[in-house]
Amino acid sequence: MNTKTTPIVFTPDNEPYLGRNLLYHFDLIISSAMEQNSIAAPATHGIDLSEHQQMACQIIPQALSIALSIRELIRQGYLFGAKVLVRALVERAVILLYLYYNPDEIECWNRGWNHRDAPNLSKMMDSIIKKQRLNTSVKPYELTASMNSLVHAKPESSYLNLVTINEKMVGYSASKIINNPNLCDELCSEVIPWIAVVQSMMAAYFNHRA
Repeated sequence: MNTKTTPIVFTPDNEPYLGRNLLYHFDLIISSAMEQNSIAAPATHGIDLSEHQQMACQIIPQALSIALSIRELIRQGYLFGAKVLVRALVERAVILLYLYYNPDEIECWNRGWNHRDAPNLSKMMDSIIKKQRLNTSVKPYELTASMNSLVHAKPESSYLNLVTINEKMVGYSASKIINNPNLCDELCSEVIPWIAVVQSMMAAYFNHRA
């Protein structure tokens, strides 16, 4: 893409990764999730909710908002910023799953889900894997390591904003990344399953009202 004619703001008809297959499926699932939420959310108004439903009423909108933010950052070419937000989406999806499989832990949520009291992301994933009796060779800490390295600015995450400056030089982008379709695909492949988790938890917590 010619940077001299690159728009300052991209629109849905000229965004840099328009036409990517995984991005198309990202659009489909976020549209589906928002439609589901438009049905489930009004049904919770003016009624008595359980403690778990109250928690879900907080977490689910946050997760959807983050997913929409990731999508808009991709549209504008801010892939690095979108990548940072993946951890926040995953955390919320996993909390929904964890409290579903460990309902007694809602007391920890009600106490504020404090750092010294609540399980970390890796421990929650480990608990979920055991509860579901999943047969996997992947360890939870392996699933969270790359996200944590990015959030905590470890050197191994530096490739994520590495761009080509010219034929002989590369550098670290402080702005848009509009020529890295592989990174766009990687982002979408990470986000899509977690939106599906949020959808499943929306149905699980509000199945009789959705």
